Amino acid sequence: MADLIKKNRWLIMILLTFGILLIFAPEKAIQSGKNSRYYIIEMIEIMPIVIVLTTLIEAWIPKKVIMKHLGDGSGIKGGLISFALGSFSAGPIYAAFPLCKMLMNKGAGLFNIIVILSAWAVVKVPMLVNEAKFLGFEFMGVRWILSATAIFLMAGLVTKMMKHTTIEDDDKEKSPKNILKIEDQFCIGCGLCKNMCPQYFDIKNGKAIMKNAQINVIVLEDIKKAAEKCPANAIVLNP
Repeated sequence: MADLIKKNRWLIMILLTFGILLIFAPEKAIQSGKNSRYYIIEMIEIMPIVIVLTTLIEAWIPKKVIMKHLGDGSGIKGGLISFALGSFSAGPIYAAFPLCKMLMNKGAGLFNIIVILSAWAVVKVPMLVNEAKFLGFEFMGVRWILSATAIFLMAGLVTKMMKHTTIEDDDKEKSPKNILKIEDQFCIGCGLCKNMCPQYFDIKNGKAIMKNAQINVIVLEDIKKAAEKCPANAIVLNP
């Protein structure tokens, strides 16, 4: 029960706040309910598409590609790619969260994640045309330059203040250390993992299965190689 409350603490706080409003300011509670209904309907329409796209990207783009172009060592190139990804995005900012979480899990650096989120929120190239139309090209250009500068400065500052692992702590607390996992929805049953590490992998009903989720340090490198060579990126290793 305690874990359930902790996991849903924000939802519980929102419901309590709504209950207090309903008692002491019912008109505000009604308006809040209408606004919440609008955003819930919007999320129901948008989030399934976002989840599907995120899953496809996770399955199709190898981890080493993400680390090369968006990892901590990607430098200026990674920052520019991140800025472009956020700038040419479509949809509300909350649609970026599952995408950015997936990118972090596959090796994207914290600096680049912040750039993506910030550009997604305030730059949006599709909106620049309307901004220039109603407020003028000069206004749009100055605001865009200042916003871009602020995004990179903020990303650098936040990166120095936080560690990449800070954001992932909650997930790591939920699973034991050195856990091996196979995501069945991605596995194509090619048998490569079994050939490379037969003591840890096997094939059953056309899918790879784990013989032992607790990883021996001696064969850790072999398992990492198997995970990297998996054509479907179905092997998840949390060292």
